[in-house]
Amino acid sequence: MSENKPNPMSRRFRGFLPVVIDVETGGFNAQKDALLEVAAVTLKLDDNGIISIDQQMSKHIMPFEGSNMEPASMEVNGIDPYNPFRMAENEKDALAEIFRMIRHAMKESGCKRAVMVGHNTAMDLGFINAAAERCNLTRNPFHPFSTFDTVSLSALAYGQTVLSRAVQAAGIEWDNDSAHSAAYDAFKTAELFCKIINQWRKTNGLTWSASMDK
Repeated sequence: MSENKPNPMSRRFRGFLPVVIDVETGGFNAQKDALLEVAAVTLKLDDNGIISIDQQMSKHIMPFEGSNMEPASMEVNGIDPYNPFRMAENEKDALAEIFRMIRHAMKESGCKRAVMVGHNTAMDLGFINAAAERCNLTRNPFHPFSTFDTVSLSALAYGQTVLSRAVQAAGIEWDNDSAHSAAYDAFKTAELFCKIINQWRKTNGLTWSASMDK
């Protein structure tokens, strides 16, 4: 990338860098329930407008003091929050490192803000924002409310809304035994998002030069 040529990503989504996030939690209440795992996947764009996976990071997180963990949620995710082999970190350190990776990717791509990509993104964004506020992390890179949700994109592209079914409908491999870990689900969501974006570009005859000039 020459110094005088802008990074393609800086112009593809109005200056936003898509970052795929998945969380595993102790429930659905972002204020009260524990945040147990976070995974982030940054994306890149080549000069032909093809989007692909760039960097990945995942963290096991210790439940914050006084947090709730619903038995039904814990049964689904299968997490033992106090297992020493998880190598869990506190929320603040884990999120700070993930945020640093995202801000570095934003700088490299010339993007002014990150936009969260996820499957049912409202939950992921709610937990990330609540944890950032709880930890007094003022440099949250994500747009406070705008998101790209693969539920809607998958419904449009494949007629599916469940992640596993959408991934398989897209022709991407899916392993049920690996599901419900933040790292695996984030990676598969990233593959799905890239497949849909690239497929849309191809089937609609969108040339990269034309899209950049609009």
